[in-house]
Amino acid sequence: MEHELRKVGASLDEFVRRGDPKRVAELSRGIADLFVQGAAGFQTRHVELFDHILTGIVPQTELVARADIAERIAAIANAPPTLIGQLAREDDISIAGPVLRRSPVLGEQALVEIARMKGQAHLLAMTERPKLSPDLTDVIVQRGERDVIRRTAAHAGASFSPIGYSALVKRAARDGVLTITVGQRNDLPDRLLKELLVGSVDVVRRRLFDVADPARQAAVAKAMSDLSGKREQPGKQRDFTSAQRTILSLYRAGDLNEAALLGFAKSFRYSETVAALSAISGVPIAAVDRLMAGDRHDPVLIISKAIGLEWPTVRSLVLLRLGPARIPASADIEGIRTNYLRLTPSTAERVVSFWRTRETA
Repeated sequence: MEHELRKVGASLDEFVRRGDPKRVAELSRGIADLFVQGAAGFQTRHVELFDHILTGIVPQTELVARADIAERIAAIANAPPTLIGQLAREDDISIAGPVLRRSPVLGEQALVEIARMKGQAHLLAMTERPKLSPDLTDVIVQRGERDVIRRTAAHAGASFSPIGYSALVKRAARDGVLTITVGQRNDLPDRLLKELLVGSVDVVRRRLFDVADPARQAAVAKAMSDLSGKREQPGKQRDFTSAQRTILSLYRAGDLNEAALLGFAKSFRYSETVAALSAISGVPIAAVDRLMAGDRHDPVLIISKAIGLEWPTVRSLVLLRLGPARIPASADIEGIRTNYLRLTPSTAERVVSFWRTRETA
């Protein structure tokens, strides 16, 4: 077979120069078929010979034939490397696409080079590869448009350099879907997670917390609480001494329960409410105060779900946060109630456990 291939190769130039395009395409397909059928048993010298022959003839064939050959050899582990490189650099995505998506022969350097040179269709095809290196994602994040960036951010096999992640976070500031996608990545550093949430709107933050997996929700909750919590200056912290004495008396009498908490909240007795929530949940009082005084309702919903409060009590806590002079719209209250119902106890308990540990540390 090797001798026959060498004879074919020696006469190809003349055949291509004088031959009919259809016959050239048939010959290309025939040689490619021969390679595909025997690829598993070929030695390196055989692959090199096929490579020499096919790189001389395939570029001269019609587009449909080149696309067909690319599709058939793209996933072969020992496909002719020079031919693979030629096909991957084709402008037509029907030819380049199969190779960019699946070829294990296409090296990292070639992928980065193509990513810098070609358009969005080529970048999108690359996002279907099993792994995307930091060098490659650096280029994709820099050059990619919305669909490419979203696909890359959602790719479990993609890795990002610190520079790439910073650029991705900046892109997410203008794209809520991208914010949610990036925020779910377990390899996103906490510093950048907080930066990601700083640039997002409230509804996007809530959605991210809802869809994040349990391992990620604690980090999201921490970033949200850090952003919403208003740490007071040492000289301006509230004095909860009196409230804590009241709660201690209720505890000793066996009356520290949800009904007592509801009574404090409905009466807008902020200090007693915070002290009661702290005692029931086990979260330090300074942390509960910070969360209650923050800009978001989510931490209050999380604590409430963790200790199993009924919705009327949670609603009173929300109204307490707003103050007696503010009456929220019914639609807003209903949205908060829906979020509370969707929040699972197990998730809330994990987050509250995290808050307890962090504050104790």
